[in-house]
Amino acid sequence: MGPIVDLVADLGEGFGTYSMGDDAALLEIVSSANIACGFHAGDPDIMNATVAECVRRGVSIGAHPSFPDLRGFGRRAMDLTADEVRNDVLYQFGALAAFAAYHGAAVVHLAPHGRLGNLVATRPDYARAVADAAARISPDLIVLAQDGELADAAKARQLPVGIVGIADRAYQADGTLVPRSQPGAVIHDPSAIVDRTVRMVCEGVIQTVAGTDLPIVADTILLHGDTPGAVQLARQVRGEVERAGVTIAPLAQVLAAKVEAA
Repeated sequence: MGPIVDLVADLGEGFGTYSMGDDAALLEIVSSANIACGFHAGDPDIMNATVAECVRRGVSIGAHPSFPDLRGFGRRAMDLTADEVRNDVLYQFGALAAFAAYHGAAVVHLAPHGRLGNLVATRPDYARAVADAAARISPDLIVLAQDGELADAAKARQLPVGIVGIADRAYQADGTLVPRSQPGAVIHDPSAIVDRTVRMVCEGVIQTVAGTDLPIVADTILLHGDTPGAVQLARQVRGEVERAGVTIAPLAQVLAAKVEAA
């Protein structure tokens, strides 16, 4: 069997009359969705509509919890305790799970957003808090993370882990992302993004800002939908990945295939 990978995008990230990204177009491209749960974006109407459309299109549903930072879009650090992080994750997951249940579906994975997503890769206390929340929710809940503390904490709890590759973000030599506050943190060249995606999936490496190749396991590729030309780029990424002989499938199917291959 050839390479297999999930394509995921952050969806439902509007609020009230405000919208961000073209969710309808992205849902034609992705196999999974990280859905905002109300703390950095999303409201009940948007969550309901996004879940309903995922179910209609057969796109796998994931919760995208954040710091309670609606004004800062979840991208600012907050001085929360590990218990507060755990409780905030449970609260947000519960909200999305209710909409999924209403539409006859379930939340398949958990993917922390923004600054929380960055910190759980490096802070053991936050990582354990999120992994504890996930394990208490369901032993089958997939934790979506970069290589780091959260992936390790989830594996220690015997949770399934999906490693996310982010082709349009610059990586440091230690495998963490270059902070958005630094120049070059976000890559805008479509050809470079496509090439990085294909290399991640087919070769298992990504080039760092130091110019070295970093080994990476990418079970899913994150396609950002809130940048200019995002939908066209997402279509290009999917097309080139498929032309490279890669199968696109929802995250649970990707992980199951890798277990079977092992």
